[in-house]
Amino acid sequence: MERVLVVDDEEGIRSFVGEVLEGEGLRVTLAADGEAAARFLDRESFHLMITDLKLPGLDGMALLRKARSESPETEVMVLTAHGTVAGAVEAMKMGAFDYLNKPLSGPDELRLIARRALERRRLREEAQRMHPTEDGEAAVVAQDKAMQAVLGQVKKVAPTDATVLLLGESGTGKEVLSRALHRESRRAAGPFVAVNCAAISDTLLESEMFGHEKGAFTGAVAQRRGRFELADGGTLFLDEVAELRPQLQAKLLRVLQERRFERVGGMRTVEVDLRVVAATNCDLAEEMREGRFREDLYHRLAVFPIRIPPLRERLADILPLADTLLAKISRQMGASSLVLSEAARARLVTYDWPGNVRELGNVLERAAILVEGTTIGAELILTGPPAPAAQVPNGLGGEKLEDLEREAIRRMLVTTGGNRKQTAARLGIGLRTLYDKLKVYDL
Repeated sequence: MERVLVVDDEEGIRSFVGEVLEGEGLRVTLAADGEAAARFLDRESFHLMITDLKLPGLDGMALLRKARSESPETEVMVLTAHGTVAGAVEAMKMGAFDYLNKPLSGPDELRLIARRALERRRLREEAQRMHPTEDGEAAVVAQDKAMQAVLGQVKKVAPTDATVLLLGESGTGKEVLSRALHRESRRAAGPFVAVNCAAISDTLLESEMFGHEKGAFTGAVAQRRGRFELADGGTLFLDEVAELRPQLQAKLLRVLQERRFERVGGMRTVEVDLRVVAATNCDLAEEMREGRFREDLYHRLAVFPIRIPPLRERLADILPLADTLLAKISRQMGASSLVLSEAARARLVTYDWPGNVRELGNVLERAAILVEGTTIGAELILTGPPAPAAQVPNGLGGEKLEDLEREAIRRMLVTTGGNRKQTAARLGIGLRTLYDKLKVYDL
């Protein structure tokens, strides 16, 4: 709910403006003078302030200067008598959105200008938000039953506001799944903001997450909003949440409980309405036993835990994922559509992929760079740790191509429960070809 501060020393006007805006679904705070309004501004963040210019004590111009200095994201509208339009023009030069003449003609003009002011704020925020990457918008590939079960859990929890904890090895696609959860939620029109808790230094992480006020520390030359504020109305994704130091774990716990916080170096309470999705590849039970992760924070995050299986547990997804990733790589390289040979597909299925989907993408990108033509052969599927510089790897590790192909077919038969039609489709070969190979390999 968007928050509006209405400041006027005339009780009738103050109440009228408040009632009109509450009727628009806004949360309204009323202040009878400038000093009271200043105290509200110190304690809380507002989307819009509507203030009379002529106030006893601290006047409207002083409130405007305070808002511009300490809360530049707040839009300001001023109320002025017919004889003091020059003051309203001066206020607009200082950054006020618009002004209304007193006495107010009726509710329609007030509603219209307030809507425009709030819309401008929303558009300005949108321009500052992190834009999702193409990777983040990728669809979740889920042909394997293990991954289909995960998507079923996502669809159940997405319409709620429950905090979700994604558990899985590095490279399993936790951020991709978190974006899918966001797209399925009622917050899909809002922002999706991601922060990698392991990629930012401890000294900067608190400011990155909660923002800071001007002068809060050396180098803080202007006020900055953190990721929590940028995610207001949407979803905040906290990747590698187990890497948070204890002090930040305590602050995160409070924000999850109250949905409010203060910027670094600030006194004003900022309220947010967002959904939190956290992720980790750590064993949080072990982290709690060792005292490195707060148990109360774990229970707050793990309202709805989802385990993402590693790629070796979702064999039926390997080839569809490879085709999807290869199509994207081809687009990025501006190349013709690349395809995998049967031998290359067989090699992909027989490898365990300890680095999961991220490793699969890296292997395919290397192959796309090395390939001559449009068909990637098995010799370009360079899996595992890099060979010593003195050696030239052939990517086959000394295995015979027939052995790789036989093992790929065997594993896919196990995955499909012996269904030959599904096995042929997932391996990318014809059913007749599969029957021939079953005879040759005595499967």
